[in-house]
Amino acid sequence: MIQTLTRLEQLRATISAWKREGLRVGFVPTMGNLHAGHYSLVTLARQHADRVVSSVFVNPTQFGPNEDFTRYPRTPEADTRGLAAAGCDALWLPEVEAMYPFGVELAAKIHVPGVSGVLEGACRPGHFDGVCTVVTRLFNQVQPDVAAFGRKDFQQLAVIRQLVADLQMPVEILAGEIVREDDGLAMSSRNQYLSPDERAVAPAIHRTLLAMHASMQAGVPRARVEAEADAALRSAGFVPDYAVVRRPDFSEPADGEGGARVALIAARLGRTRLIDNVEFDLPA
Repeated sequence: MIQTLTRLEQLRATISAWKREGLRVGFVPTMGNLHAGHYSLVTLARQHADRVVSSVFVNPTQFGPNEDFTRYPRTPEADTRGLAAAGCDALWLPEVEAMYPFGVELAAKIHVPGVSGVLEGACRPGHFDGVCTVVTRLFNQVQPDVAAFGRKDFQQLAVIRQLVADLQMPVEILAGEIVREDDGLAMSSRNQYLSPDERAVAPAIHRTLLAMHASMQAGVPRARVEAEADAALRSAGFVPDYAVVRRPDFSEPADGEGGARVALIAARLGRTRLIDNVEFDLPA
């Protein structure tokens, strides 16, 4: 049976008891409104730990002034049931005051330079500062041995890995695979914002990513691949923020160069902003 913890002293007492028993603790941080993608991270954490904690906290510091903080879906009862069914041992459900005891405006902030400044970071200034700030606080609270994050947020995963390495946090970061709907759309809490007509169009993001992969494998110049992807998305009704191919460190590869690649898209469909990516290798 899952424990629901709402006070920091409860959380710390629970974690301390587990660690006195020599148990490894896994952690899955979320903003709630959970789906199969989140539950797959619980399964992943369970494979590397004896006990698993998940948090549900809609973090105000990672939303921009014109973003969807107030309308972000909050479903704590359904989340609790889903986490229990997924085998989660404890749910950390803090209030804003527990996360930011001096208030959001006076909160100490964490900035990870370099990797956080491009693509998502350029489109959403301050977003990754908010992510890194809350993840650092959650790691301090939960004290996990391992923590699981999804590959759908590819850049977020890279930023968190750099954060952990730079601050020498004793946490192993696990990367969970993207979980998709039958039509290829990456699962996301924001998918429910889509109207029925928009939902029918949304899988075009994944199809565009697969086309980018195929074109790169065929030797098409990267600039042309990116231009064709942008045009395809606009033709389908999206307003792209970016549709690019990068090395895993987000630097721009030269044409004809082999190695690991990731195609990344962020695009708006109506009022909903969707992201997705496909990782692949090019032969030397």
